[in-house]
Order: sequence, then C-alpha cells, then structure tokens
Amino acid sequence: MGLKISNTSGTTTVKSKSNGDSIFNREINLFGSRFSNKSKEEFYGELSILLHSGVNLKTALDLISGMQKKKKDQKLVERIAHDIVDGKSLFEALKSNDHFTSYEYQAIKIGERTGQLAKITEDLREFFARKNELKRQLISSLSYPIIVLFTAILVVFFMLRYVVPMFEDIFKQNRIELPWLTRQIVKLSKLADGNGLVILMILLLMIAGFKWLSKTNWYHRIIGKIQLKIPVLGQYLKKVYLIQFTQAMALLTNARIPVVNGIGLTREMIHFYPLESSLKVIEHDIIQGEKLNDVFAKHSLFDKKMIALLKVAEETNQTEFIFQKLYDQYSSELKYKGQIITNVFNFLLTLVVGIIVGVILVAMYMPMFKLSSLIG
Repeated sequence: MGLKISNTSGTTTVKSKSNGDSIFNREINLFGSRFSNKSKEEFYGELSILLHSGVNLKTALDLISGMQKKKKDQKLVERIAHDIVDGKSLFEALKSNDHFTSYEYQAIKIGERTGQLAKITEDLREFFARKNELKRQLISSLSYPIIVLFTAILVVFFMLRYVVPMFEDIFKQNRIELPWLTRQIVKLSKLADGNGLVILMILLLMIAGFKWLSKTNWYHRIIGKIQLKIPVLGQYLKKVYLIQFTQAMALLTNARIPVVNGIGLTREMIHFYPLESSLKVIEHDIIQGEKLNDVFAKHSLFDKKMIALLKVAEETNQTEFIFQKLYDQYSSELKYKGQIITNVFNFLLTLVVGIIVGVILVAMYMPMFKLSSLIG
C-alpha cells in the first residue's frame, strides 16, 4: 500500500463484526438504494481532502464515517475501516464489497501502488460529480414529458370512467342509435370500469416482469439494439453512453493506466450491449497490435470526430487529454440535444393528448347533435 496503517485501537470491535455480516449486507440491499453515486462523490471527495492533508487512511475513514447522514452509509464506511485494520489494502476492502465497481477498486489499486491515492480519489470524486451532473441533465430533460404523459393517462381514465358513462345514460334514456365511434368509446369505458383492478394487476406484473428481464443478458442485447434504432432518441442515448465511456477513459488514462486495460475496465462498468460488445472486440484488436484509431473505426457506434482525435492522441501521446476533450464536447452536445428532444416530446405529447381528448368529446357529442335535432 501507499500508506502504512498501524493496528491500534478498535481491534476488539473488528473481531466481533463477523457475526453481523449477513445482517449488515441484508440491510444495505433491502432498505433504500445502494451506496449511491451522490454518496460516492462525497465519499471520495472527503477522502481526497483528508489524504491530501496528511491524515492516515484509517483515521480518514473514521472521520468520514462520522460525517455520514444515513445509517447504512455509516456502517459501510465503518466496515471498510475495519477491513483496513485487519490488514487489507483499500483496494481489497472495496473489492470485497459489492457496492463498488471494478472500475473504482482498480483505480484505487493503481493509486496505492503508485503512491497517488489522494489524486486518484480526487479523480474518482470528479468522475462521480460529472456522472451526477449528467443524471441531473437527463432528469431535467425527461421529467416534464413524463409528468405530461402521467397527467394525460389520468385525464383519459377520468373521462372514460366518469364522463362517458354519464353521456351513455342520456343516450339510453332517449334511445338514440349510437355512431360507430361512440360505440367504441363506450366499450373502452366499460373496460376501464369493470376491469380496473385487472388492468392494474397486469401493469404491476408487467413492471415486475421487466425488472426480472433487465437482469438477463439477452434482454440487454435486444434492448440495446432497439435503443439505437429509435429515431432521434437513439442518437441521444448513444451520446449518453459515449460520454460515460470518454469520462471513464479520461480518468483511467490520466492515472497512467494503459489504454487497453482502461477499455477492459470501462467495458465492465457500462451496461450497454452495443458499446460492451464493441469494446470487447477493440480490446482484443489492440492486444493483437492494431492501431487505436483503426480498431475504433471498425465500429459504427463511434463517430468520425472520435476516430480522428484518437489518431492525434496516438501520434502525440496525449490520450488522456483527447478523451477529456471528447467528454467536454459530447457533454455540451448532449445538453443542447436534450433541450431539443424535450421541446419535441412536449409538443408531441400535448398533440397526442389533445387528439385523444378531442376524439372522446366528438364521440360523445355526435349523438347529442342527433338528440337536439330530434327534440327540435
């Protein structure tokens, strides 16, 4: 390790922790989310500051543990500190915990071996800070369309459940022959009225089914291919994953990790099948001695700008600088595209909602016009 840890106080506490390991893991996994990206940003940031200040690793972890607001996060940091006292390196402590990815503990391993643990933790803090910022951009872009869609579903359900039956009673009392469109809307209304619980159960089962399927490899393969083929949105999603890739590579190459190793670590971290499969082939081709820009050029997932800049990176030996610039450019493009997609989605959703509500109203008022002519 880059830092020596003395085995001082707290030994008796560590000895007794093995009895509660399973309970501890169960608590972390069942209550709330895992060690979130926001928590990781704070964890690595605080650890970097303390290490830069000359505080030893065990003391730094104890201080960070006391700063945690969530009980589960506090226990997690305490467990890492206990592993350090037991003689493990920070790399080994993180690796033995499923809350951390191979990307993180491999970067920590490099930091410990090179004596640059403080710098690596600062790089990890920056990585998760940017990842959280990207997440905020995505939420900002998609939150309003989702709200509009949810409101539209409620409006349509309300009309089918309460408004349409009122008109239907009027039509029955006056024995009016209903047009085809009105009859179809009435059928939908009866379906929503008599099978509401069944529809709800089906939706819940579908959600549970998708959650189970999301854990399978073939699901990720199919969904990944479908995502890229979606008009407009496919390019947006591709840019999201390219941002994650360039950001991860910028951090790893800046830590002097070889490009081929960095690609392997990034492939394990990003769960997007088209990118994973491409990086697997790229990793193999680089090991075989092919040039960096040539192996990337074989895959349509990567644009011409990245390939051209990677050629420059290989010639000038500035790989980390080029990946950083690619990340900055892609981030700016994503923010602009996110605003465009949000505006387009808002317009389309508003249009769809207007059409649906309009069709229901027209279907209800067509017999009313016939009724008024009969009364007249």
